[in-house]
Amino acid sequence: MTITRYATPSFPLRIITASIGALALTLATLSTAQAAAEMPPIPEVTGDVVEGDGNDYTIKFSIGTTQSGAQYRGLEYFEDIVEARSDGHIQVELFHSAQLGDDLQAVSALQSGTLEMTAPSTSPLVNMFPQFAVFDLPFLFPTPEVADEVLDGEIGDSMLDIASSNGLVAIGWAENGYRQLTNSQAAVDSPDDLDGLKVRTMQNPIHLDIWQTLGANPTPMSFAELFTALEQGVVDGQENPWITIQSSRFNEVQGYASETNHVYTPFITLVSERFWNKLPESYQQMLVEAAQQMGDYEREVSRSLNDQIKQELIDEGMQITELTPEQVTTFQESLAPVYDNWRDQVGGELIDSIRATSAQ
Repeated sequence: MTITRYATPSFPLRIITASIGALALTLATLSTAQAAAEMPPIPEVTGDVVEGDGNDYTIKFSIGTTQSGAQYRGLEYFEDIVEARSDGHIQVELFHSAQLGDDLQAVSALQSGTLEMTAPSTSPLVNMFPQFAVFDLPFLFPTPEVADEVLDGEIGDSMLDIASSNGLVAIGWAENGYRQLTNSQAAVDSPDDLDGLKVRTMQNPIHLDIWQTLGANPTPMSFAELFTALEQGVVDGQENPWITIQSSRFNEVQGYASETNHVYTPFITLVSERFWNKLPESYQQMLVEAAQQMGDYEREVSRSLNDQIKQELIDEGMQITELTPEQVTTFQESLAPVYDNWRDQVGGELIDSIRATSAQ
């Protein structure tokens, strides 16, 4: 299918406990409000009201990331667009923090028709769509602008078509972002600094290959176990985008970080095919347009937060090493074997096409 993209305490203790709880709630509320205020404002909805079929619809939209992140902010814009342009005939309900299940569970719910939309990162979908493994290759996207050009062009369109199968309809891209390395041992600015370092990775064979090739000791484990593992020294380090590092408080147990930008991961916006087929064509096209607008705005929020959060981590005491171009080249050269190992499985033509875009 081809889609056009667009024990009961004493009284005084109860008083103290309640006061502390109220203060914590107030501080948390203020913190959330401050974070929201620092995000680029949600744009005004543009576009005419779309005439549907007279029926009302509800979209439950589930994501795994938190309410304070760029992705949820993008979903709020999507909600505004869809409800306004459908004149209220489509209502959008947002669920964050994997309230309805993790990425794979949400995708399964789309396939069964019990959930209407989700937007996972591409990494968990590699078993379903092997071509998505290209997004796990190291240093393939040298800048965010290159990632945008690839995803918003013919290559991205073709991958949306690939993902529009198995009970899913893929309608757009957004940004999870670049992964960065943190650890508790020492500053890292070369592959030699990784020798024997225990680094937590996802259950992803390319990620395991990356860190093994660099001389580290990759240790796959679930994200839910990670903070405790770092705190107890089961692993020395981990790799995630800055916003995940801060929101998960990894800087409390990790003194060092390196801005490696070693893997860029997108989010892909998915709709249940069962739900999609119930919609009139006018609503389908409107959802595609809303997904594109959401993705563009979410990228803007993501990149704005990325710079803010990096500085906040520095201010809170984390030592962040910014790699020079020469140091990045050293990492790239060390990881050349990873491309040799995965070229045939991922698709050499796909890799070459993305590299050609990077070279322009």
